[in-house]
Amino acid sequence: MTAEQAAMADLRAKGWQVLLHRARTRWGEIDIVALRAGCLAFIEVKARPSLLAAGESIRPAQVTRIMNAAQALCAANPHWTYDSMRLDVCAVLPGNVIEWIPDAFRQY
Repeated sequence: MTAEQAAMADLRAKGWQVLLHRARTRWGEIDIVALRAGCLAFIEVKARPSLLAAGESIRPAQVTRIMNAAQALCAANPHWTYDSMRLDVCAVLPGNVIEWIPDAFRQY
């Protein structure tokens, strides 16, 4: 099972609807777009040996790319209905242990 497949299985088990997987835009790719209870999440999946390594692997330029891609996907999908949105990081650790960092880019 790939890291993205593990993340999607975990999302579905928690009641999320996966809208898109590997969504491509001119700004780049979003690994997963999911919706639950009015919250639209754009999720970057990182397979790393630790949660710290996953967090450190995301650079400011990548955050900007993800934000621009999320905005483009919202514009391209006006039928999506949501009350809030966030940008999450899903760290897939050895043994397919899943760790979520919800709203990971709030500081930007």
